[in-house]
Amino acid sequence: MTPSPANAPAPAADPFGNYGYAVLTAGALACPDRTALTYCGERRFSYAELDRAVNRRAHALLRSGVAPGRRVAALLGETLGVAETYLAQFKIGAVTAALNPFWSAEVLAAVVDRSGATAFVYDAGMDALVAEIRPKLPGIGLWLRLGGPSEDAVDLDALAARCPEDQPEIRGSGDDPLALFYTSGSTDLPKAVLHTHAGALATARLWQDIPREADSVFGTGAIIWGIGFPAIAGPALYGRMHLVLEQDWGPENFLRVVPREKVTHVSLIPSFFSALLAGDAHRTADLSSVTTIVLGGEPLAPALLDRIKERMPQARVYGYYGQTEAPYSVCGRLDDGSQDLRSSGRARTGFAVRVTGPGGEPLVDEVGEINLAGPHRMARYDGRPDKTAEVLRGVWYVGGDLGRIDAEGRLYVLGRRSDAILKGGRWTPPAEVEEAAAELEQVAEAGAVGVPENTDGEDPVEQRLLLAVVARPGSGATAEGIAAALAERLPEHRRPDAVVLADELPHTADASGGPGKLLRREIRARYADRL
Repeated sequence: MTPSPANAPAPAADPFGNYGYAVLTAGALACPDRTALTYCGERRFSYAELDRAVNRRAHALLRSGVAPGRRVAALLGETLGVAETYLAQFKIGAVTAALNPFWSAEVLAAVVDRSGATAFVYDAGMDALVAEIRPKLPGIGLWLRLGGPSEDAVDLDALAARCPEDQPEIRGSGDDPLALFYTSGSTDLPKAVLHTHAGALATARLWQDIPREADSVFGTGAIIWGIGFPAIAGPALYGRMHLVLEQDWGPENFLRVVPREKVTHVSLIPSFFSALLAGDAHRTADLSSVTTIVLGGEPLAPALLDRIKERMPQARVYGYYGQTEAPYSVCGRLDDGSQDLRSSGRARTGFAVRVTGPGGEPLVDEVGEINLAGPHRMARYDGRPDKTAEVLRGVWYVGGDLGRIDAEGRLYVLGRRSDAILKGGRWTPPAEVEEAAAELEQVAEAGAVGVPENTDGEDPVEQRLLLAVVARPGSGATAEGIAAALAERLPEHRRPDAVVLADELPHTADASGGPGKLLRREIRARYADRL
């Protein structure tokens, strides 16, 4: 067999192994007239219409010089642009570096410089950020803009309008690189997590494990950039659901959109419902269409689950656990009495989970490190073999979370190893204190952290336990009263040494419109002096 020249184009891919084709075009072939996507209540696309729009954008990318295998940094905040551009790049085999629009200019420039991207696509909402970072990125040879013309970038919308809507040649499939999705970067520059077409398609099979119906409607917001696309938007399209895309998915807009679009499925973090149910605005909204609520990303207090079920008794509530490196690894029903409410469920179909001790030995009903495996797992940290070696151990990904697994395979997530609080010689996951606080009628949200007590170099460091609380409106809550109530409920090593009443707790900004994950380090920074 004669070898191909080194500069020969990559062969055409198996289309059904290509993420963009499998997620969208397969649905367009099977149900062309079914509604695929609604954008902000103003534009609606059938599966066939959305596929044609993505094809035009794919041809535009090819004409502009985005070849298969080229790395393209994507800084997009407008949700329809995210969906069309990501899917177009996936179809033609370009590798998307999915940038977080909430990063600072300094972090953006550093991440793009490290990504290996030579092209950069952005939308009009990112003009100011792009103007700031562009001089720092000499390696970017092609700039593409959505949202109208610019004198120093290709007008991708205008180019797409002149392109055909037939299927482009499909490139990239199976173990070929699909995209770089980024970690939160809480302690260092965000790490680039490389996922493949096959891995992302494994994640997209979410609705094999969580029920959906032929007329299911999935609602979400701008969080679909980054890992939110293969974890949220992709599964909805792969499941041939109706995907409702909004720019704002905060509690206020949620209460407008759910009744308008008859949304049936949502995937959110518990903090969203803490905010939604803390006030009275939700009481007059028609939320009867919601049949399925999927919760993850942070611990769920049983008291909050009770509030969710009281407000939406018709909804099935599922929990999940996963990380950017292995999304949606575990899931399970939380509200049918079949399992402990603190469990995230069992490993999804075709995936695996275990808990191991310090020597890597599997543990049952003991606390250890959570290990995840399956076809959805990341390929590696791009350009970071040292960091990859720290977390990939054979087929397993070990990312620093503590948990335990019972004899039935149910996983109980106890939180980050680095968040555990050492008091009185015993370790306490913050969630166990927060759950006890959430059970108090006057508490809307709580966040527990440890503050080092001895700083003389001893290891491990004993800590004092600080609890920050947001009170429910009109409850008359006091810090002293909450501390006294918790002293009756908790053993000594879990009792707060100080309780602080706060107007709100710090959360990440993740484009959901509602609160993101709880920032424990910020709670410590704000209130440690209260001890």
